[in-house]
Amino acid sequence: MPEPIADLSKVDVNGVVSGIGIVQNHPVPGDFGNRLDANNAELIFQKPDGVVQYYMQVGGYSIPALGLAYVDLGNAVNALYGLLPAAYLKIAPTDSLSIMAGNLPTLIGPEYTFTFENMNIERGLLWNQENNINRGIQVNYSQGPLSASLSWNNGFYSHSYTWLSGSMAYAITSANTLTFDGGGNLGFAKSSNFATPLLDNNSQIYDIIYEYNAGPWIVEPYFQWTVIPHNSDIGVLKTTSTIGGAILANYAFTDRIFLAARAEYIGSTGNAVNGAANLLYGPGSEAWSLTLTPIYQYNQFFVRGEGSFVQAMSYTPGDVFGSQGRNPAQVRGLVEMGLLF
Repeated sequence: MPEPIADLSKVDVNGVVSGIGIVQNHPVPGDFGNRLDANNAELIFQKPDGVVQYYMQVGGYSIPALGLAYVDLGNAVNALYGLLPAAYLKIAPTDSLSIMAGNLPTLIGPEYTFTFENMNIERGLLWNQENNINRGIQVNYSQGPLSASLSWNNGFYSHSYTWLSGSMAYAITSANTLTFDGGGNLGFAKSSNFATPLLDNNSQIYDIIYEYNAGPWIVEPYFQWTVIPHNSDIGVLKTTSTIGGAILANYAFTDRIFLAARAEYIGSTGNAVNGAANLLYGPGSEAWSLTLTPIYQYNQFFVRGEGSFVQAMSYTPGDVFGSQGRNPAQVRGLVEMGLLF
């Protein structure tokens, strides 16, 4: 008998269950000074080999991010990507070529969407400019040290399939990788909701990312540029850009104890007088942040703390932190604890 092309009954099952505690000063309206939440309760079903492969991430999640109000697990699921945030079918006819379709992880940026996928608990200021989950189709190709992906998708999870995204990575050595990625809306998308910010969904975004990964160190600096073209229909009376840079690092003291850190800066162009869009804390505003995350992991159990600081500059009063939006700085402390299985 010939071998079947695919046995879809062969499946790996993994998961994550975790809780989070947050304390902060100057919470924005609708947020709280302290809170507890179950921030991950997910199962992951996948078949990662063969011609026909698939990935399904099922369950609840929250996505804490610097400078933004925390949205608890129940509201995050309802407002963002539902109970099946990432799910796709993958056809891999060769080791070098594959095609994916479904709810796909973004090709943009070095930080991933969910807390358990990242060095830090919170996502960063530059990540706030990026899309997270794309619904669409993606082609991947690799040859030697070069790998590339191209995706046609719905951008910031909109109702319009008008985004083109791509990524190209070159492995200089086994420890050093250089990546270029980018994407943008080739049309115009009017839809707007919590998962689909109107301005960002009509933007373009580009990253240059370098990664060093050897021994106890992971070091990942990157540069990011975004642009929203002039469009009076969405209130952008002058083309507006952000320019930012960040460095992510993680050091393994032992196979159980780690320390991760992130430092970043981002600034936006224009001002309220010339009709520039508000992409940060008012038109023409800037911000920087520092994040420190000590981590302990023993087999499936992990616990990590985090301290973060955000400072806004050239801001518009009313668009920053505190009940009146007038405090330019925010400090947070977090603890995340759970099981990976």
